[in-house]
Amino acid sequence: MTQTTRAVRIHATGGPEQLVIDTLDVGEPGPGQVRIRHKAIGLNFIDVYQRSGLYPNAMPLALGMEGAGVIEAVGEGVTHLKVGDRAAYAANPPGSYSDVRVMPAMNVCQLPDAISFETGAAMMLKGLTAMYLLKRCKPVEGLERGDFVLFHAAAGGVGLIACQWARALGLRLIGTAGSDEKCALAREHGAEFTINYRTEDFTARVKEITGGQGVKVVYDSVGKDTFDKSLDCLMPFGLMVSFGNASGPVAPFAPGILGPKGSLYVTRQTLFTHITSRERTQAMADELFAVVGSGDVKIRIDQRFALTDVQAAHRSLEARQTTGCTILLP
Repeated sequence: MTQTTRAVRIHATGGPEQLVIDTLDVGEPGPGQVRIRHKAIGLNFIDVYQRSGLYPNAMPLALGMEGAGVIEAVGEGVTHLKVGDRAAYAANPPGSYSDVRVMPAMNVCQLPDAISFETGAAMMLKGLTAMYLLKRCKPVEGLERGDFVLFHAAAGGVGLIACQWARALGLRLIGTAGSDEKCALAREHGAEFTINYRTEDFTARVKEITGGQGVKVVYDSVGKDTFDKSLDCLMPFGLMVSFGNASGPVAPFAPGILGPKGSLYVTRQTLFTHITSRERTQAMADELFAVVGSGDVKIRIDQRFALTDVQAAHRSLEARQTTGCTILLP
């Protein structure tokens, strides 16, 4: 049976004005696929990178990497989902900005009854990102309770989850944000210290907080504006984890600078390297569902937009006017 769906696509890269709502045909799922009807859709900075052309894709491109809804049909070979299941995902290929879609089932997980569709849509990409950052991106000397870590954009969607999860793990998280209000929000969610990077030198403040020692890890989704100074926040053998480019991509640098700064390590991470199999995806999702179910991590949704207002949603995200998570409602 063929049905139609609204889907937000771009036909050329550029600003939010490139986002248009097209009507597309949706058929039956093939082998290894499911058809899911969305109840809520997550908004993430990767969507901006794809729209702007920073991450190149073929055109036209349907946007959106995260959503939650109900399984309408299941293709051959899919055994972990059935028609009627509540489900959520963070997955390639993009296409969640839609009413309904057919997609690979590998990264789609059953959503526990205790977690709402809105929470599911808001937390999968950002929550799985926070999970792999804190639990899989560790410095060579490990992370232990009481260790200092620096987290940029601590009041954003990933940041507020990371603040809470770090607190549950016993880590002393120093969070940066671009306003006093955002700093207060990060502290409310578990950051032990916060730094307004618009009014303070975050490198000097980190050294002051840590008694001159620096932090074991910096988690940085800001990119160009914070990368260089972040290296100076690390203790010897510390780890710089770059996982985004909100201010623009990091400029090329000479590896030789890492030696004098303390024999540092640098890595560029992406969630999709961590969820390359059904088993890995489910294991990470189970950890996320457990920490949210326990109440140790609460998913804060501060912005809701209709799917038809997607241009306004992108403008707010790019202007750094958002806090917590943002969702689109079909």
